[in-house]
Amino acid sequence: MAVITRYVVEHKGVEKLVTTDKKEADKYDKMLDVADNLARYIEAKGIKLDEPVMEELSILLSENKDVVGKLFKGTGASELLEQEKAEIVELERKQA
Repeated sequence: MAVITRYVVEHKGVEKLVTTDKKEADKYDKMLDVADNLARYIEAKGIKLDEPVMEELSILLSENKDVVGKLFKGTGASELLEQEKAEIVELERKQA
């Protein structure tokens, strides 16, 4: 018999991630905390969005913090999107 430790990340009472990797669970949990902070900041600045839209936006920004940082430094969105596309193609090529 094997004993398997599972880490469950919940957000607002909803199970978001189940993994056996503690580092992955901690990283995802931190990303969700950052997303919550972003949502509170956006709301405090008076921007009104439906809750599902706000959650999706704040998670997107949190998951892509490195890309957002590059955008703030002046890198063009089309350039970053092309880089992401090239990375996906490379990953798919390696998996094939």
